[in-house]
Formats: sequence, structure tokens, C-alpha cells
Amino acid sequence: SIAPSSSATSKRREASMAINRLVQQGKVKVYADTMFNAANDAGGADEVVAVRNQMAELRHLIYSDMDLSLALKDASYTPEQRYGLAKAVFADCEMALAETLAVMAEQGDTDLLGQVFHGYEDAMMAALKLVVVDVTTVVALDDELRELINKKAEAELGCKAVLNESIDESILGGIIMSVNGMRIDASVLSQLNRARYVLKGTD
Repeated sequence: SIAPSSSATSKRREASMAINRLVQQGKVKVYADTMFNAANDAGGADEVVAVRNQMAELRHLIYSDMDLSLALKDASYTPEQRYGLAKAVFADCEMALAETLAVMAEQGDTDLLGQVFHGYEDAMMAALKLVVVDVTTVVALDDELRELINKKAEAELGCKAVLNESIDESILGGIIMSVNGMRIDASVLSQLNRARYVLKGTD
């Protein structure tokens, strides 16, 4: 028999990788869309945002907890055991998120969570024209500053924006904002100079 050429082997490998990427993209879309639809049906935009914010927190939890991360995809567990583990660990989460995570664990797909998160945000934008802006400060925002940031974000993004606020004393001062995985440079938003001045007193 004639051994396949290195060129033919390389082409088959590339084709296999392309198919795998398509399969993964298909899974990501199914998980993201299913979770979005379940959340939207359960409670509209408020529930959609609640699920998104919980998922953002869980991404960091799962990736930072190596034991949990490995257990959720451990091939020595049966799919049913992984499903049950995820259901137990995420029992306090919103139902749409808990159920999707359990199915992802069952299928050994929890490594796709980051992609699913971005796919979920894409679904929010497509269906609701809605984005979540993560805002991190040293001290809690007051109502005036909250409204200012919200209006500026909506003007920049051209859609409805909801703030997801968190406090992190380690940043010492100022304000950090991000949306859809990208940071928004506060200097672009000229009126946020007041925020920097107010928060500077906490340095």
C-alpha cells in the first residue's frame, strides 16, 4: 500500500480541526440560546440580566477552583454523576443557568462556558438590544453618578445598558468599566471626570 503523503495528512488534520470547531460553535450556540430563551421566558429582561451576572461570577469561580473544574468534566464519572454534581453545586443559581450548567457537565462541555457566556451576551443584544456594563469602583455609586454612567454608556453603545456594580478596594481609586469583554476607557466619557475626582478621596 502507498503511504499517504504528508500534504494529504496535513489536509485531513486541518479538515478535522475545522469540523471540530464547527461542532463546538454549534454546541456553544445551542447552550447560549437555550439558556437565554429560558431566562427570557421566565422573567424577561430582569431575569436575563440576573442569569448573565451570575454566569459572569461562576466563570471566575470555576476557573479558579481547579478541583471543581476538573470534577465537572471528569471522564471517570458517569454523565449522570456529573449532571448531579453540577445540579448540587449550582442549586442556588437561577434555574436557566443551573440547568444549562448541569447539561454542560453531563456532556463534558464545561470548558465551553467562556464561549457560552459571550454567546449569551450576543443573544441579549440581538433579541433585546440590551448590554450589561460591569462597573467596578472603590465606593458605591450614588444615584447621580449611576445615571450619568448609564446615559453615557447608552450613548456610546447605541442600545439600552444595565449596570452591574461591584466594589473592589484593591483598585484604590477611579472607575473600571467593561462591556462584552472589552474595557471602556473612562477618558472617552468626559463627564466621568467627576467620578474620578469624587473617588480620589478614597486613595
